[in-house]
Amino acid sequence: MRVTTYSAHQSAIFNLQQRQQGLQKTQEQLTSGKRVAKPSDDPVAAARAERALAAMTRADAHQRALEAARTVTQFAETALGDAGELIQQARETVLAAGNPSYGEGERRALVLTLKGVREQLLGVANRSDGAGNYLFGGQGTERPPFVDDASGRVVYQGTPGDTHVASDEALSISLDGQRTWLEAPSGKAPPAPASLSIFDVLDTAIARLSVSGASDADVALAVKEGVGDLDAYHAHLLAARASTGEALNRMDQAELRIADGKLAAQTERSGAEDLDLVQAISDFQNRQTGYDAALRAYSMVQRLSLFNYISG
Repeated sequence: MRVTTYSAHQSAIFNLQQRQQGLQKTQEQLTSGKRVAKPSDDPVAAARAERALAAMTRADAHQRALEAARTVTQFAETALGDAGELIQQARETVLAAGNPSYGEGERRALVLTLKGVREQLLGVANRSDGAGNYLFGGQGTERPPFVDDASGRVVYQGTPGDTHVASDEALSISLDGQRTWLEAPSGKAPPAPASLSIFDVLDTAIARLSVSGASDADVALAVKEGVGDLDAYHAHLLAARASTGEALNRMDQAELRIADGKLAAQTERSGAEDLDLVQAISDFQNRQTGYDAALRAYSMVQRLSLFNYISG
């Protein structure tokens, strides 16, 4: 077989180009820190990295949903705490009204205090989450969820239930206001109502304590039943507040799971596409040495021609 000078030169140039491309690729990897810059570098690793990136994106979305739910739940927990303090104030006021030494003038002053507590509780029930929504709006309402109807009785105009964010976890961004404020278990046997509205409890106490010329027995009965209903509702309120505290604890655990999942996805992506710098530096040095050797070999090969001998 005859090998021409042209074939030898072409072969040498091709090998030089291959070595140069390998050296350039290694240099680019060292510069970027990535072993896989495009799918063609390693299709399997690129697919692994893409799945990991999708998992990280989902984790970020779940984290945002968690933060929104946590903010609402914290606001709701604070609102329920404020309501608890108002209930205690109302209870003390009703008890004070039962003082036998008090006349109608003192009881009228206490009734005004109860009316003020009622208005404050209505404000707490209609409290906003700071983003234009209502903490106790249930499944959504554009108006304050609690209003006085024509008869002066507080009614709920929201949609009963909870609103949840789109997440793997059950995360609520509103509370069922009807259940929280209007449906506390009364603890009474029929024919007494099975549930209590805190506003009805206060309205009843205000009406009975406002009766002019009421006997001591009537006042004592109004105080006894009013305090009993307030205690029953307060127990319900404490349970609702405990539920929000439990929800916050679940959110803390969910946040840890989300963080662990995101870290696992980051590790998977890094393992799929990141460069082993020690190995890459070693490869670069070996490729550089090989390229230098190929250049020297080519410089020797290009002098091996008949024209060189004839001219010599």
